[in-house]
Amino acid sequence: MATLDATENTPLKRVMGPKLLLLFIIGDILGTGIYALTGQVAQEVGGAAWLPFLIAFGVALLTAFSYLELVTKYPKAAGAALYVHKAFGIHFLTFIVCFTVMCSGLTSAATASQAFAANLFVSIGVETNPLYVTAGAIGFMLLIMIINFRGASESVKFNVVLTLVELTGLLLVIGLGFYAMAGGNADFSRVVAFNTPEDKSVFLAVASATGLAFFAMVGFEDSVNMAEETHNPNKIFPKIMLTGLGITAVIYVLVSICAVALIPVGELAASKTPLVLVVQRAAPNLPMDTIMPIISMFAVANSALINMMMASRLLYGMSNQGVLPKFLSLVHKRTQTPWAAIVFTTVLGAGLIALVANTDSEAIKALGGTTALLLLGVFTFVNVAVLVLRRDKVEHEHFRTNTVIAGLGAAACLFLVLPITGRDAIQYQVAGWLLALGVVMWGVTVLVNRKKGVHLDPSKLKD
Repeated sequence: MATLDATENTPLKRVMGPKLLLLFIIGDILGTGIYALTGQVAQEVGGAAWLPFLIAFGVALLTAFSYLELVTKYPKAAGAALYVHKAFGIHFLTFIVCFTVMCSGLTSAATASQAFAANLFVSIGVETNPLYVTAGAIGFMLLIMIINFRGASESVKFNVVLTLVELTGLLLVIGLGFYAMAGGNADFSRVVAFNTPEDKSVFLAVASATGLAFFAMVGFEDSVNMAEETHNPNKIFPKIMLTGLGITAVIYVLVSICAVALIPVGELAASKTPLVLVVQRAAPNLPMDTIMPIISMFAVANSALINMMMASRLLYGMSNQGVLPKFLSLVHKRTQTPWAAIVFTTVLGAGLIALVANTDSEAIKALGGTTALLLLGVFTFVNVAVLVLRRDKVEHEHFRTNTVIAGLGAAACLFLVLPITGRDAIQYQVAGWLLALGVVMWGVTVLVNRKKGVHLDPSKLKD
């Protein structure tokens, strides 16, 4: 079987080798999830907060194998929508998958905006309350809109810088945490203690916490969009993606162990900035009250910007292909940015922040859990698509996952989507409202273009 020629079939310049790709993957996974949701995960399972992160890593790993087969088989700058389209050829299903990915970007950015606002108020010494955090998060979303409108682009080098900032923060938590534990300032009995809510069994509590912790593992799937810019992707991607997932999993487990060993679960769960609290407790004599919140702000700000850029470009691409109302494909003459899609996604993102602020659920938990819910649904389809596409043969060598692994990945992702895992109802409501909006917009477009039909080609979304 022929080997894929790294110089063929792409107009893009191949600039990423193993090291840059590894940093890209790690940087895409690290961020809002671990910085904002550690306390919420601990609230579900108690001191064994490391376990849901470990299980989430296992589920992500199963799905990563499917992505590896698909990205090395079809090394194009596309993703889940392309794979589902190739497997099933149903334009509406392709649209739903693409729109779901777009919605996950919105909920992820809204989560990051909440975390950014919470850390901002801590860094300037202002006592946080839900109203301030909500207002700050919406304000940050508007700032992202301005940056996005001006045409800011995230280069690989900028991603490396922010990745190093994110890593620095987490390594500070781990280093200072273990230093404090070595000095006897920790309660290791909490690390293996299950403290579940009264209305949940241990199994359901772990399942619910895993569904939430999975938000911290997402991001690895974005790397498939760099396939056309990577040297020898069919050789590099498998080792680098699995290495990146492994490194982040180790970091997450160590961070969660430090957190629950140093901070009682109730106090950890009540904090909007849990890792700032851990560092403050581990090193009370160091001036970390300002430094750690700023690091946390960097960690989540990049997530918000990249996700809003992704969401607006996907919306623009779908509108440009005529599967969403045409006005969403309007481009500003001076900045050459899709201003209508940017404004529309910003309004949706701000609306999501305001929506969950008026519920009884913790905002970051509700939005982060919705992001995981949406992507787990997409990953279910991807794991099935890899099996369906076995009938499609290509001439070059590529990675091949085990059939059982792909099946387990589909089953695990589908299980974590189901209500029996104990997810908060607000997560299903938010996801349902977003997808219903997409279906309505699709329906309107179909009626307007009923003569020529509506067809989505995911390989041309970025054209």
